[in-house]
This record gives sequence, C-alpha cells and structure tokens, in this order.
Amino acid sequence: MQRISSATTADLFDIAATRRIEKAAANALPAHTLMQRAGLAVARLAMAIAPHARTVWVACGPGNNGGDGFEAAAQLRHQGFFPVVTFAGDEGRLPPDAKASLQRARDAGVLFAPNPPAAYELAIDALLGIGSSRPPEGTMVEWLQQMHASGQPVLSVDVPSGLNADTGVLSLGSDLLRTKTQPARTCLTFLTLKPGLFTAHGRGAAGTVWFDDLGCSAFTDQPIARLAGSPEATSRTHASHKGSYGDVAVIGGAPGMAGAALLAGSAALHAGAGRVFVGLLDPSAAPVDTAQPELMLRDAHALDFSGMAVVCGCGGGTAVRELLPRVIATSAALVLDADALNAIAADSALQTQLASRGKRGRPTVITPHPLEAARLLGCTAEAIQTDRLAAARELASRFHVVAVLKGSGTVIADAGDAPAVINPTGNARLATAGTGDVLAGMIGAALAGHRPAFEAAYEAAWQHGHIADTWPADAAPLTAGALARRAPTPA
Repeated sequence: MQRISSATTADLFDIAATRRIEKAAANALPAHTLMQRAGLAVARLAMAIAPHARTVWVACGPGNNGGDGFEAAAQLRHQGFFPVVTFAGDEGRLPPDAKASLQRARDAGVLFAPNPPAAYELAIDALLGIGSSRPPEGTMVEWLQQMHASGQPVLSVDVPSGLNADTGVLSLGSDLLRTKTQPARTCLTFLTLKPGLFTAHGRGAAGTVWFDDLGCSAFTDQPIARLAGSPEATSRTHASHKGSYGDVAVIGGAPGMAGAALLAGSAALHAGAGRVFVGLLDPSAAPVDTAQPELMLRDAHALDFSGMAVVCGCGGGTAVRELLPRVIATSAALVLDADALNAIAADSALQTQLASRGKRGRPTVITPHPLEAARLLGCTAEAIQTDRLAAARELASRFHVVAVLKGSGTVIADAGDAPAVINPTGNARLATAGTGDVLAGMIGAALAGHRPAFEAAYEAAWQHGHIADTWPADAAPLTAGALARRAPTPA
C-alpha cells in the first residue's frame, strides 16, 4: 500500500484500462481473491486512520464496491472493532463475489442496520465505485451527506461515490464538499491510479489518496495520463553569467493593468532568467519600477523578440492584439496567457498563425483557465470542466502547442502522443488575482533557460503549486507578489 504525495510520479489509467487489468488479474487468480485482498486493505487502512475507534460505519452499495465494504467489515470485526453496515441494495441482485463477502460479514458477526449508527468514529464509503453509470440517489445521497457533514473521518473505497474516475466530475456537485465541519477525507484506490482522483472535484472529494495494486503489478495497460512528481533539482555552473540563462520579455500591462505584467516579470526574474524586459503597453507608464529595478522597462513595440522567451498577454487588454502577429511570428520561445488568448480566440487568422508556429516546432505554451480555454475551443467553461483531460489534449492538438489548463489538478498536454500530465500541487491559496501571471513568468524563465516546452510547463506548474502547499499556516496571506518572490531559482 502506498500513500500518494505531491512528489509521486505515476501512470494514470482510465476506467476502460482498469477494467482490462481487473479482468486479466481475476482470470489468473482464484475466485473472490481480489475482493478479499481489497477488503483486507480497506480494513488495515481504517485501523491506521482510527486506531482507537469503537464503532465504524460501513455504507455499502449494490455492486462490487459494496462487496469490498462487506469484506472490510468482516475483517474489522475479526480485529475487535464494531462495524455497523448499512446496505443500499438488493441482496438478490448482488454480483457473486459481493454476495460471498456479504455472507462472510454475517458469519463474522457484523451488525447490519437500516440506518447509520448514532455515533461512530469513522465512516467507510463503499456505496459506488468505477462501475456505476448513475449518480447516487435516494438513501445513498442522504448517507453521503450525513457522513461528510459529521466531521468524522471518511474513507472512500476505490473512488468517492459519485466521482467519475476518468474526469474528476462529482455527480452530486461540489456542494457535498462544502460542509461546515470538514472531515478528514481519505481514498484507497485499487489496481490503478485514476486521473479523476487528481483533477476537477477529485482532489477535494478524495482527500489523501492511497494506492494498493492488490498484488497485481504484473498486469498493466496503456496509461491515459501521468501524475507529475517533483522535478529534479538543477544547478548552475560557476563559469556562467546572465547571458547563460536567457532573456525573458513580458508583453502586457495595458493602461490600468501594469501590475499583471510586473508580476510576470518578477516571477521570471526570481525563477532564474538572466535578464527580464517588461514591455508595457501603457505609454504613460513610469520608466522604472523602483521596487524592482532589476526589471528593465521598455516600449513593447521596440523590443526584438527573436532571441527571447516572450510571455505575452498578462494585463494586455485589447492593446495586445496589435503586437500578437509579430510576437507569434518572431519569438524564440513563447508563453501566451490571459488577454493574448482572448484575442486569439476572437481572430481566426491569429489561430491559424499560432498553429503554423507550432507545426514549425517553435516552443509555445498556452496557459488558459477554463473560461479562456472555452473561448479558444468555442464551447462553455462547464464543458471544459466536464472533461479537463480531453480539453487540454484538444487545445494542444488544435494549436500545436503545450497546453496548460489551469485549475484544481492543472492538466499539461502537448500535441504528440505522450500522455498528458496532471499536476498534484496547489491549493485554494492560489485563488487570488495575479497568481496566473506568476505561473506564466515562471514558465517563461524555464523556456529562456532552454528547457523543452513540455518540461518547462509541468515543472513550473509543480513548483508554483508547491509554494502554496508549503506556505506557513501562520504566515501572512499568500499574495501573487509573495508567490513570485518565492519562485525557486536553480542554485
């Protein structure tokens, strides 16, 4: 059994691949073996989570996920715990393995009750797994609401009930996660790690993810994505100078929005760029930023982009549209963010030019949030969030770029056949103005340092989120400016 952390690098498999692995393993093992192993794993983790618990509520559903719950209850009873099982299903329609585990629970003396216990120290959600095609309803919804509102720890079996293991969409909506007393949520997933546990609603619903391959590591399939682990540390040689680490040009800062461009510039500077030029689109802007004199403020129209990594769009407003054709055509490497993306979404000629740039192999990264992604793909933000992996791949394929679809579980995809990457770092501290500009600047610095575009994107995303994850709880709130100053510079 393995705890999945932000440093874990691992393959992610969709439901179809997981089913193929499960079938191959079941065919090679005696009947009922996988369920017995799964139930034992759940019981062991439950005892580790709540070692002093007396009563454990096990909510079981009508399929094999419920069977895992019956098996866990039997194991807990053998270990001296007092599990109480509530069953939302028809015993006569249980799959054979689940029916066998139901009988094992009864033989162990497990109490079956029509309603949840009045008091308990741990709840186990074994209602619905990856095989469910319908959202929870009726009694299941009531039980889920009760366990997540109780404040007691919740352990989900394989996936939280109602969570799509492929997309991370929670069929009950995110309201289930907004309870006054937040329980400690844990999920023990089997056979494969599923992408939905790490993006969209998945991270909030699953909480801490544990993985058990049930002794079936020999069975594998084609991954649909990867979980991004911590990047390898890089170092600088003594015999180097500012020219060794490249130039970044930030193009943005239309009237009233200079702060966005300066934040991106600050992030690029702190992330290790040799020199950072900020081409502001406001003609009345001051000639120097006295708080950050290292940033070289310039007229955006006077910069030569051919030897630079350009970060374009941060606070660009409508003024950035005029420079975009030259930026796309001449930049050595390019990060497109915010208003640059909005301008491209509204102009088919710019879309064609962007795709042509990518086809020529010019390093290009786009960093949309869901609404900007929706504009680029001509759909709604809700459609983007319905399948974030597919949306990121479509963006990368259509525009021949590396696409960084921001949000919980940021997805990074390129136009090739390699699996997309899901970033496991970051939290709600990043939900404040300017943090996206900081990410764009960090990617720009990595590109200036000649990192390949895909690696530059996912490494910067990981570091960006890691800063938020390690921000001291008793420190001042994490602002975009503080985030930029914490961008890690290679030693």
